[in-house]
Amino acid sequence: MTLAPEQTTFRVQLRLPAGWFGVCDLPLLTPGRGVAALLPDGTQVAVFLDRAGSVYAVSNRDPFTGAYVLSRGLLGSAEGRPFVASPLLKQRFDLETGACLDDADVRIPVYAARVRDSAA
Repeated sequence: MTLAPEQTTFRVQLRLPAGWFGVCDLPLLTPGRGVAALLPDGTQVAVFLDRAGSVYAVSNRDPFTGAYVLSRGLLGSAEGRPFVASPLLKQRFDLETGACLDDADVRIPVYAARVRDSAA
């Protein structure tokens, strides 16, 4: 069955140990902003859509403060690497590796993310 474009729903999925897990519909994401999502085990993740259309997911927990706020951070890039800056103390975290760009000893968990047609 072929769906008309307006009937197609694209879903953001994250790779978990048990397989791919759908976290939200792609149209709910705003380029340049993040949203928080709750995984089945209670873990909070921050999901981002950048202005180029790439989707990223990292832990929502800021390791410097313990607050679950990274989904409210600002997106940017440094030397071609996408990052999110914590809204609290402004540390920057690489969205692909989780490495803190401001403290080499700190990193956050990252999740493989993909977008799939939910009708497929």
